[in-house]
Amino acid sequence: MEYRYIGKTGLRVSSICMGTMTFGSTTNEKEAFKILDASYDRGINFYDTAELYPVTPRKETVGITEEIVGKWLKTKSRDSVIMATKIAGAASGWFVPPIRHGLTAIDSFHIKKAIEGSLKRLQTEYIDLYQMHWPDTIVPIEESLKAFDELVKEGKVRYIGTSNDSAYGLTKANEISKYKNIARFESIQNNFSLLNPRFHDELANVCRHENISLLPYSPMAGGVLSGKYNNDFFPDDVRFAIYLKEKNKRVQAMAHRFVNSKTLEATSKYLELAKEYGVSPVTLAVSYSKHFDFVASTIIGARIFEQLEDSFKAFDFRISDELLKKIEHIQKEILYPMG
Repeated sequence: MEYRYIGKTGLRVSSICMGTMTFGSTTNEKEAFKILDASYDRGINFYDTAELYPVTPRKETVGITEEIVGKWLKTKSRDSVIMATKIAGAASGWFVPPIRHGLTAIDSFHIKKAIEGSLKRLQTEYIDLYQMHWPDTIVPIEESLKAFDELVKEGKVRYIGTSNDSAYGLTKANEISKYKNIARFESIQNNFSLLNPRFHDELANVCRHENISLLPYSPMAGGVLSGKYNNDFFPDDVRFAIYLKEKNKRVQAMAHRFVNSKTLEATSKYLELAKEYGVSPVTLAVSYSKHFDFVASTIIGARIFEQLEDSFKAFDFRISDELLKKIEHIQKEILYPMG
């Protein structure tokens, strides 16, 4: 097992992190335990969740994922698990979370409310990595960072991170932390995959210079890179088939971002490339997302236990210079399939 450090922290994590966003919706508790146990037995010590999970977020299901993970966490030695969770982002952004009456903000009040809820549901005294799910466009980041810093000083949180952030947002936050001598974002959890390599444009540069780690999510581009959408008909129960039927325009827009003519054309080329190298497209995709020096741990997910094996094979498969050139050729040929 390969382990890497997150940012400048003492968090030494497996190069693959087990994500949990389906636990409590498309994955029941029994299956979730099978997935978590298999990950733990394979040497994965890093697990990611959020107060908002499971997806699709609904008022009646918010918090269930943390409760399931908390029950499992009690079966393990707490010090053997590096636990990450997230506070829901602000309602002033792209999405109004169905939590705290849709009035969420990344201010002192909500940060304290959120951490107490997560600690209770996860049945733990501390969170190893506490992340902002997405930025607040209204509350000054200095106020947010001071509140996060208080959690670190109180021992409820070891380190903090951000998610779905920009190069500007990460840099500004980092400079404020330096100036005020308070806890800084040690990680950024952003979408990064074969179909969405935009992190290379600017954020990778920030991470390298400031020693901040990327924790890529959706290395499979929501399952698109498995090839299950590259057919005349795809299953009704898959994520984006469900999203396309949603009345919510934001959810529909997300589905079209992941499943469109460019993503499917690029995926067909990656399927051929995986075949050429004798690996599954899942293994190729996960291996790519964990390949780079600015990445600490790639977050994978699974609805059922049987989906894990091809992701686990990415521990041993390496992206060679030759293979990387072929990938980059596809990325130049079909620029930014996800926009």
